[in-house]
Amino acid sequence: MQSLWNEREAAEHKGDLAQRVYTSRLLGRDPSLVLHGGGNTSVKIHERNLVGDGEEILYVKGSGWDLECIEEAGFSPVRMSHLLRLARLTTLTDPQMVNELVTHLTRAAAPAPSVETILHALLPHKYVDHTHSDAVLAVTNTAGGEKRIAEIYGDKVVIIPYTMPGFDLARLCAELFPRQAGKNTIGMVLLKHGIFSFGATAQESYERMIQLVDLAELYLARHNAWHLERAAHASGKSAQRAEIAALRQQVSRAAGNPMVMATHQDARIPSFVRRADLATVSQQGPATPDHAIRTKRVPLLGRDVDAYAQTYRAYFAQHAPQAKDAKTMLDPAPRVVLDASLGMCAIGRSARDAGIVADLYRHTMDVIERATLLGGYQALPARDIFEVEYWDLEQAKLRKAGTPPLFAGEIALVTGAASGIGKACVDALLARGAAVVGLDIDKRIETLHQRQDFLGIRCDVTAHAEVIAALEAAARGYGGLDILILNAGIFPGGTAIAALASEAWRKAMSVNLDANLLLLRECHPLLKLAPRGGRVAVIGSKNVPAPGPGAAAYSASKAALTQLARVAALEWGADNIRINTLHPHAVFDTGIWSDEVLAARAAHYGLTVDQYKKNNVLKIAVTSRDVAELAAEMCGPLFAKTTGAQVPVDGGNERVI
Repeated sequence: MQSLWNEREAAEHKGDLAQRVYTSRLLGRDPSLVLHGGGNTSVKIHERNLVGDGEEILYVKGSGWDLECIEEAGFSPVRMSHLLRLARLTTLTDPQMVNELVTHLTRAAAPAPSVETILHALLPHKYVDHTHSDAVLAVTNTAGGEKRIAEIYGDKVVIIPYTMPGFDLARLCAELFPRQAGKNTIGMVLLKHGIFSFGATAQESYERMIQLVDLAELYLARHNAWHLERAAHASGKSAQRAEIAALRQQVSRAAGNPMVMATHQDARIPSFVRRADLATVSQQGPATPDHAIRTKRVPLLGRDVDAYAQTYRAYFAQHAPQAKDAKTMLDPAPRVVLDASLGMCAIGRSARDAGIVADLYRHTMDVIERATLLGGYQALPARDIFEVEYWDLEQAKLRKAGTPPLFAGEIALVTGAASGIGKACVDALLARGAAVVGLDIDKRIETLHQRQDFLGIRCDVTAHAEVIAALEAAARGYGGLDILILNAGIFPGGTAIAALASEAWRKAMSVNLDANLLLLRECHPLLKLAPRGGRVAVIGSKNVPAPGPGAAAYSASKAALTQLARVAALEWGADNIRINTLHPHAVFDTGIWSDEVLAARAAHYGLTVDQYKKNNVLKIAVTSRDVAELAAEMCGPLFAKTTGAQVPVDGGNERVI
């Protein structure tokens, strides 16, 4: 492991807290040290308060902040004097501890301090760093882990037996650290948990962490347990979307709500999921109990979700016999699935959560494989993992989380998503918590959003192979499909029937009708497996109930699409799929309304462009967002008992009314 310290960069960070920010970010850059909010850092600073009194303040990483991007505002300033008094107590419950930490902040708007704040205060060093180093975890998660740590570090570290984070851990460290620490001590190892380093400066503490972790990596290398062999990459089956969606349906049913399931089949995965001893090494527990909060105690091997849920309920009953009912039990659905064909499936309530699970378990794989090479992987007993998984502080976080977004855990696909109504639909669905796949022939779709819950795919919806590939990507990326917005379409320039070319007619039918038949047919098996039932919103046109001259190809294709949607609503009701159509009109911020088309249509009616734009009963503008918001709501619970409907979004049209 190499230090990332850079003198030029460091010089830009003036002051003790700024230096703390800089080295915290250096740690956060390396996922083998900290992942997704893991680890914490602190600095002790002497300050004068508002009335002029000097006091020692501990700035410790606040809850909700990641070291990789932490700022000064992400550190919680807590009065040291009170922390040291708390450390002398014999008992302190976790809720009491959290209350004491929060009520002794010097800044009311600061985030809640880390649960290890008291431990940081007790260590007699200005700067303290704590990480969950993969290398250290690999060494400590073996039967002889403590002996190996002593062999690696000698008197450089104090060794602390595993104790659950919080006050009890702080008290144990307060007892053992003074006894064992000597002049050469630069760190502390918490068995099966992580490693601390400390120093008089931010640089010293950071580089001591790098030094200590490097020693663990070198030890693993000497024992042929560092470099891991990778099996040759074996890609999954050409079509797995139905299998993936079926598994996601089972997982969602066990969880009690829709879940996002990302399937990973890259070269890292086969070497692990096809291990002969997978049933042994993967079922012992996570690399550190902190991961159990996200990944559950063990992954599901294979696809029998019901059996996994039954085992999880038994696990809960065994370790929480005092519970009178199952109301306090976390949902029994797995968060990681390991399957020889599918690879690794990472599951979460959102795409972001599923991404975190995938990252954590990738590192768990490394820890398990290195520990196995070192002599045998040995995780903590199930009871210790249960205590973290059902920690009252974690339960409190779940209670504070509140009501999830409307479409949390659901997946939507929008066609024609790069602009206009399609783009607005993407935004409306993302705002409601869905993971969204956007298709468009315009390459801008690929960079429409840079976020984990959006996948933009350049796709010609008239090309069968491209549509199939897009659906496979949607299934692998998120797990299936719940919502389909059929929006892609073209509007040929105004042409009388007598002058309408056959090619123009065929193109309109190909894009506006045939492509939607293809999408409906291929999406049906996925929509049928949607945990809350499939939903389809079809973007039709006012031209269906009230066609205009010069728009024969467009009007006929949209009318045929509307009829197709009506038949689908009849056929698919038994599959719990509802299909509704919106008929917008005079929506001029869309891709089909070029200046030329707009001018031609206005001239056709003998109106100016401005008059044409306001040509509705309410004399109001209808925007893409107006259509998109209604389309999204029609896929929500307000329209749960509506299918086969046709709803105008046109400001009122005299011919329709």
